[in-house]
Amino acid sequence: MWIGGKTLLIDPVFSDNAAPFSFSNRAFAGSNIYTAENMPPIDYLLISHDHWDHLDYPSVTALADKIGAVICGLGVGAHFEHWGYAKKKIREADWYTTLRLDDNFTLHILPARHFSGRTLTRNKTLWVSFALETSSRRIFFSGDSGYSPHFQEIGQRFSGFDLAILENGQYNKRWAHIHMQPEETAQAADDLQAKTVLPAHNGKFSISSHAWDEPLKRLFALSTGKSWRLLTPKIGEPMYLDDAQQTFSRWWEKEIFTAPRTAP
Repeated sequence: MWIGGKTLLIDPVFSDNAAPFSFSNRAFAGSNIYTAENMPPIDYLLISHDHWDHLDYPSVTALADKIGAVICGLGVGAHFEHWGYAKKKIREADWYTTLRLDDNFTLHILPARHFSGRTLTRNKTLWVSFALETSSRRIFFSGDSGYSPHFQEIGQRFSGFDLAILENGQYNKRWAHIHMQPEETAQAADDLQAKTVLPAHNGKFSISSHAWDEPLKRLFALSTGKSWRLLTPKIGEPMYLDDAQQTFSRWWEKEIFTAPRTAP
């Protein structure tokens, strides 16, 4: 993401799997078209939480020389220190912390409704969402989150967003408190008073049992008549917030992702 003269990267995972073992949580075929080597210098690396499908050791270590600073929730910085990042590069923050990063760039660390942990540890680190503010733009990134009143509170606090990047995929009714169904994603967009919505968390890994294209189909249908515009770029397709006329194809109706595994 390029905003306010800065380059940001959020939760990068260039690996073929999202687990401590290479044979589990395999990526959809065709979803890995970029590597760390393809990335430009990154001013700020944002990490929403430390699950394997958001904080990927091979990816962040390969990116280390390109990263100006890491911004994450409390406790997550310990992973980066352990993996060789200089402590001065890491900024941890609690919910409702505001970081003035530049004269024209402010980052807010905000709540999410999720959990954290790697291997046998759980909830030792904080999971977060982010709001980015410049003189001309406000952008919200939900991270992983179940639906809760925090979306409405954030929408009221910031008086809406130009873009909301919202979790929409890998959901299950059994996980209702930590992941959103598409109907809840649509409601969160309303609560946030978003002008445009970019669905995320649906095109990389098969972690739940729903069809790979179901999240896009459901949210697309729900977007009809809404005050926000749904943005559905393919992987690698650029998106321009300044271009209100930019449109995207229903590419999921023509292409097929294949998943090496299906969650039970």
